[in-house]
Parts: sequence; C-alpha cells; structure tokens
Amino acid sequence: MRVTTTVNGETRHADDVSESESLLYLLRERLGLPGSKNACEQGECGSCTVYLDGVPACSCLVAAGQAEGSDVVTVEGLAPGRDLDPVQEAFVECGAVQCGFCTPGFVVSAHDLLARCPNPGDDEIREALAGNLCRCTGYEKILDAVRCAAGRMPSERSTV
Repeated sequence: MRVTTTVNGETRHADDVSESESLLYLLRERLGLPGSKNACEQGECGSCTVYLDGVPACSCLVAAGQAEGSDVVTVEGLAPGRDLDPVQEAFVECGAVQCGFCTPGFVVSAHDLLARCPNPGDDEIREALAGNLCRCTGYEKILDAVRCAAGRMPSERSTV
C-alpha cells in the first residue's frame, strides 16, 4: 500500500508499505528520519515517541497505514531548520543526554508537557515522563533539563 502523511510539515509518500510495518519503521527506514529510536518495540520505553495528530504516541505501536493522512512530528521537527527547540537546548546544556537512545522520547514527552503546562512541578514532570525509560542518567539531569526548559518556553504555546 501507499502511505501519504505529513511529517514535520512536509507531505511524504512511501510505496509498497507492508501491513505489518510500524510508523517507527516508516519514519526511520523509509523516510530517513532516524531521530526516533527503536528500542523495545513494545511501547514500554518511550524512545520512539512522536506526535501523531498533536498527541504523543509510541510510533512502534502504530501501524504505518494508520498514519495515512495524519500529521506526524518527530524530534527532528520540533524546531525549524537547524535551530533547537528550548527543550532540546536544555537537554544538551543540563547534561541530560548520555548515550542518547532515550533522549528523543524524553524530549518529545517534555515538549508535550510544557505545551500543556508551562510551569510544571516535579510531580507533574515525573508523571509526564513516566512512560520513558533511561538506563544511563539516573533521571535527575533529565528533570533538571525539563525545569530549565520550562523557563525558556514562549509564554503562549500551542501543541505541535
């Protein structure tokens, strides 16, 4: 089947997509967007989180065909051009990136949280990031990065 979707603001097409292919596979292997990571393939780790029609979703759990006509935003599409989104900047500056495998999912999840709640408390941050797993950082620097990004986000934000 052919899948046509808007990815990071651009209409993209993929031909000969199998019914068993995931959105994650479509993004990484067919469309050349390696930002979302393939870790557990069971929706447990959050490393493949993207926005699907404005809602965070584990792209490993979404069939590629389900994205037909949808709007997908990956970690690469959070900021225009070569700029970084404030969440991405904060992750780098706070040392919240170690091996980097979990980072895309944490960044998208944090971005979503801050779009909904510009000044979250620690409990809100922990709850919003609960679907993401990291094996390297111990999470404290990730929490620091979200706190830091909260102070940088534009005052009037809408979700992606």
